[in-house]
Amino acid sequence: MFPKIDNEEEFVARIEKICVVHQEAIAIQSDIVVSSSDEKTGIQALNHLKILPMEIGKNKRIEAEYTRNGWTCLIASRNIATGALNAYQLGQTRKEEDYLQHIQSIYATAPSKKHIIICDQLNTHKSASLVEWVASICYKDIELGTKGKEGILKSQKSRMTFLENEKHQIQFLYTPKHCSWINQIENWFAILQRKIIKQGQFSSVDELENNITEFITYYNDFLAKPVKWVFTAEKYRHKLRI
Repeated sequence: MFPKIDNEEEFVARIEKICVVHQEAIAIQSDIVVSSSDEKTGIQALNHLKILPMEIGKNKRIEAEYTRNGWTCLIASRNIATGALNAYQLGQTRKEEDYLQHIQSIYATAPSKKHIIICDQLNTHKSASLVEWVASICYKDIELGTKGKEGILKSQKSRMTFLENEKHQIQFLYTPKHCSWINQIENWFAILQRKIIKQGQFSSVDELENNITEFITYYNDFLAKPVKWVFTAEKYRHKLRI
């Protein structure tokens, strides 16, 4: 909850901004789509060698031994106002082009609206290709500079500043480092882990991915609801003072 913080004021300001967006997402959804985005990596297709079914007075038991049948990666975003997943993709990689494709999928759900995308500070979330694509949406002409040398593309810090511009139709909000708990998609990943992955039996990656896809469809149709967000930066300040 309390990692090492280089700049306390900036850290709390980021928490405050994200908490406000969480709390206002339902009210502003007619004009703005707020999405929480991240990757769940290394999802293994495990086939447990022995499972003892539930009996009267006994829980279902899964023996520790298993075989591995491959793995996959899920990139997903959750619409904060509805609780449903508004974009996702499964695959073997999570490179910058994969994340760019994912963001483009979010944008395609409502291209006429402003989008606010909450994510962590992973380098692929601040890539040069992402900046170039956002610039192509938000500007007719803009000089971006050269990656590693000058201008907006120079560094992760300069790219992050550009992507967080509130005037853009596609605006990113980056969580403070070591604060994945404030990103709502992490809450949904925990649901997926409990409901599908933890006790699942998967003989192949295809079977694993099919189960995940079916659960997402079921979740969106019957279970999705917005999170009642009650945490605030003031509560954080209070905890820090104790």
